[in-house]
Amino acid sequence: MDYKKMDCDVLVIGAGGAGMRAALAASEMGAKVIMVSKSLLGKAHTVMAEGGIAAALGNVDPDDNWQVHFADIIEEGVYLSNWRMAEILAKEAPDRVYELESYGALFDRTPDGRILQRAFGGHSKRRLCHVGDKTGLEMLRTLEDQILHRDVTALDEIYITKLVKKDNAVVGAIGIEMHTGEFILFRAKATILATGGCGRVYKVTSNSWESTGDGIGLAYNAGAILQDMEMIQFHPTGMVYPPGVRGLLVTEGVRGEGGILYNSKGERFMLRYSPEKKELDARDVVARANYNEIIEGRGTPHGGVYLDISYKGAAFIKQKLPGMYQQFLDFAGVDITKEKMEVAPTVHYQMGGVRVDPDTTATNVPGLFAAGEVACGLHGANRLGGNSLADILVFGKRSGEAAAKYASDKKIAEIEDSEVQEEINRVLSYLKPGGVNPYLLVDELTETMSNKVGIVRNGPDLESALQKILELKEEYKKVSVPGGRKYNHGLFTALELGNMLIAAEAIVRSAIMRTESRGAHTRKDYPKKDRNWLKNIILWKEGDTMKMDTVPVPEMPEELKKLVKPEVYQ
Repeated sequence: MDYKKMDCDVLVIGAGGAGMRAALAASEMGAKVIMVSKSLLGKAHTVMAEGGIAAALGNVDPDDNWQVHFADIIEEGVYLSNWRMAEILAKEAPDRVYELESYGALFDRTPDGRILQRAFGGHSKRRLCHVGDKTGLEMLRTLEDQILHRDVTALDEIYITKLVKKDNAVVGAIGIEMHTGEFILFRAKATILATGGCGRVYKVTSNSWESTGDGIGLAYNAGAILQDMEMIQFHPTGMVYPPGVRGLLVTEGVRGEGGILYNSKGERFMLRYSPEKKELDARDVVARANYNEIIEGRGTPHGGVYLDISYKGAAFIKQKLPGMYQQFLDFAGVDITKEKMEVAPTVHYQMGGVRVDPDTTATNVPGLFAAGEVACGLHGANRLGGNSLADILVFGKRSGEAAAKYASDKKIAEIEDSEVQEEINRVLSYLKPGGVNPYLLVDELTETMSNKVGIVRNGPDLESALQKILELKEEYKKVSVPGGRKYNHGLFTALELGNMLIAAEAIVRSAIMRTESRGAHTRKDYPKKDRNWLKNIILWKEGDTMKMDTVPVPEMPEELKKLVKPEVYQ
């Protein structure tokens, strides 16, 4: 079958914040860059990051600095973070924010004209640089404008099905053009994964439709190591009704601007769970508190808790949180300037992902890099709000530069036609009548993950979930869809499902292995932290088997140990 060929120095898979920032950086290094997205340029899950970008500018709290930000990352990540990634982010985030501003991003301002910063959960200082509650959207808009004015080839609606390897290095990828059904072979000297997370393996999630773990599947099948996959962040506040928007994000900016959580008895319950930090404690703490209030019978009529900011007044709310005001008015018929919101925890972010070098974002597979949510190491067991946008700016830039440098002395590899044809045949093999419907398997998988691998876990439920996933893997071999190649959503669902099953299996196997509670991973049968679990769980593919092991968390230099609470290192 015919297919197109496109050559480049750097191929970027994903066009969210990390992908666009990486593409810009690689282009600035003189590399020929192709950036592909299964969605549309400017429409990526990054828009759901509403609250702000974490950076120690010190504009509101003058005593903030990179050392304080670093300590917050390590402590709220419950000491599983890679210290070098935390150091890099804390030091470089301010420059990336000012750089974004120089590109044209319009931040909210202090009275004297500096970038305004708000409080956010888990941060000891007010450091979230924001644009109302639309920061992610403003970031994407700004980066997209830069992409359109640079020599970057941006291709929409391309679904990458496989990374191609030669001599153990990634030398390109095979994709299908969604609206035509035409296959494309991308030959690239270096490839960057910037595909986002896997939140869609759960039924109730804030993640948009794109977040199906494509990068996890691509990397795993190419021989890359995964790490910390048990660490799935539940955002404390997602919408609970109407059912069509259940899980839709209610930004932490609401609490950052003074929102208060109440149960159905009218109690401000965070005073019991976290008397000092209250609603602005780390996300895992607040999410578990919300969960406990609901399951113990103090929830709202729709199965949530109340979040109230109405006392701040209509003018304040419409200025600071215009998106939230409109979201509740449009979807729930609730005027948050007068009424309380009903919210509940929702799957929001994967702290785990592809294991990368902290300085270059290189994976263990030569020629393959990863940045943003698909990569891991920075966030440990719990991500601080606002660090995701800082992450994609800081490590997106580093990834683009490292990939361009790697590509600078490489040649385009010759890829055998037979290998491309084999992948085309595999993809098209799903197009036949009479097989298992992939949508039914997606429903079974997401129900299983939400019911058995949720915010509070236990051994029997996790073992039951693993058994179900293994059964679904067998059923997946029988999947097929009707229709042709042109914009066949069923075909792409079938392809996504393969990646979702890999991500789900990695999450569950890791959750079974970690016999303690730490950060976002709570085991009812192992309720306490265990010093012996100060290590990361890694996974990789060996034949048809998912292999596992543990590695010690990298030892922190003495000068950095002095910045964090000492008890862990004594």
